[in-house]
Amino acid sequence: MLLLKKIALYHFKNYPDSQWNFDQRITAICGPNGSGKTNLLDAIYYLCFTKSYFSRVDAQVVQQGASGLRIAGQFQMEDQHSEVSLIIRENNRKECWIDGEEYKKFSAHIGKFPCVIIAPDDIEIITGNSESRRKLMDLILSQCDQSYLQNLIAYNKILQQRNSFLKAAAEQQRLDHFLLDTLDEQLAEKGQLIFSSRKAFTAQFIPATLQCYRGIAQKDDGIEIVYDSQLLQDNFLDLLKANRQRDLYLQRTGIGIHKDELDITMQQQPFKQIASQGQRKSLLFAIKLAEFGILKDQKAITPILLLDDVFEKLDARRMHHLLHTVCIEENGQVFITDTHADRMNEQLTAIGSAFHLIEL
Repeated sequence: MLLLKKIALYHFKNYPDSQWNFDQRITAICGPNGSGKTNLLDAIYYLCFTKSYFSRVDAQVVQQGASGLRIAGQFQMEDQHSEVSLIIRENNRKECWIDGEEYKKFSAHIGKFPCVIIAPDDIEIITGNSESRRKLMDLILSQCDQSYLQNLIAYNKILQQRNSFLKAAAEQQRLDHFLLDTLDEQLAEKGQLIFSSRKAFTAQFIPATLQCYRGIAQKDDGIEIVYDSQLLQDNFLDLLKANRQRDLYLQRTGIGIHKDELDITMQQQPFKQIASQGQRKSLLFAIKLAEFGILKDQKAITPILLLDDVFEKLDARRMHHLLHTVCIEENGQVFITDTHADRMNEQLTAIGSAFHLIEL
């Protein structure tokens, strides 16, 4: 079992100098809005992913007026302990350390301590554009497979180079065919590998999500999820060649795995257009539970689960089902926030699990 045993925060968001020990498998974090509940979850996420879940820029997580920050935590996996620390120094240099050794690449840390978070803004996975669903796939696959993460990093770098090349070719009205051929070959190589991984992943992830949805909603509601990729039609390199003139005209790459989508429908209609609030919430939690299950299977470790403000999002029946699933059946470490300590006490007591309550 993977457990976070303790965490210490120095100048992280609203915490100047705070630390906690986590003695129970389930930790409830209660307090009014603005007290730092979500920030504590984000610090745990930071330890697992070397970045914030809520802030794109590292400088935004440094406490106002401070010149840097430090997050330190101790993980336990079976009988082994690991000390992890994240540091942002005065010169904005970011460092990640594990057991006294600094990582040369942050990407090497991803997947060591698998983690799943469920937060209010995650509804974008359902209602947002295709980028949010691609990010979901990438987040899960990157924790399962380091080679996938490296291929994705390389693909995005080559894609940026190709787009810059297309723009420069248009501005200079001069095209280096040999260089474009080289970029196409490099992009196609990485893209085909990513496509193969996503195709295999979705063949497992989609049925798992639909099964979780039926468990939460007690019916299937005619929901279907389909992995859609341009690479299902043809070889990536052939697609790039066929669309070259269009790419040159638009000065960007219009074909590739960066256009992939998870197409969600209900009764053969776009899900986000006709689904009720309850159906959207149920599907979001189903997606996250499927993510949790796949990580558990692939890593042979039960991920840490972070639940942010979920009581406001689900009715009592769905809430009881979710808590029973993640706290009792899965037997992993859970951190859950709420504004009302009494409600948290009542819900967690009802499922019969010991927990530690932190009031901020």
